[in-house]
Amino acid sequence: MVDVSNLSREAALRIALAARVLPDIGVSKLLDILHRRIHGELSEESLKTITVTDLKTGFASVDGEEDGEDIGIGLPALKEAVRILWGEQDEEDLPEPGSYDTPLAGAVRVAISSNSGESLNGHFGSCLRYLVYDVSTTDYRLVDVRSAIEADFSDDRNGFRADLIRDCQVLYVVSVGGPAAAKVIRAGVYPIKQIDGGEAGEIIAGLQQVMAGKPPPWLAKILGVDAQERVRFTRSEADVA
Repeated sequence: MVDVSNLSREAALRIALAARVLPDIGVSKLLDILHRRIHGELSEESLKTITVTDLKTGFASVDGEEDGEDIGIGLPALKEAVRILWGEQDEEDLPEPGSYDTPLAGAVRVAISSNSGESLNGHFGSCLRYLVYDVSTTDYRLVDVRSAIEADFSDDRNGFRADLIRDCQVLYVVSVGGPAAAKVIRAGVYPIKQIDGGEAGEIIAGLQQVMAGKPPPWLAKILGVDAQERVRFTRSEADVA
């Protein structure tokens, strides 16, 4: 695991986000460059001293390119990375979780892989966050918005992500690989792949219809339906095998 013990959470998030906009550059490589260019500890303030030239020459030296012209990273990406390191990324209009005094009766907890807004539009292993809802047959509540960006610092990114949603029973994703899906299932979460994505409200409405009708065995078990009443279910193409 990348050692971020001396980093503030804000500095770590900036570095992880900056690495994402640089093609084929992981967090470890970017951290190495930053440590070479910054004398002293990495902090929000010291990250503001990094320039496009610093990144360009830093990656060039790692790759053995003397002039920095053949590093394979375009100027727009370098500029965007610097903007992120400086803390100047645009503030996103994220949904706000509610605060509730009592739990939602008969609810299942659902995680939705998201990159923007209140939408299902993320792959399990690369989405920026998980929107977490409590869902009953007649109502639903957004109870948490969980950033997944810190998974980029982990040696087991998929395991980190699975732990992040371990309290959920259902996970909606646009895509998830087999090994990652296995980790999700071992965490007690049922992954459902919906490749076209959609608005969270629409995804939840579809789940509520299934909950209120004849839920498949895996969902009936979560809802506490007696075993004799569970309906035989064959997974559709939308579900993860």
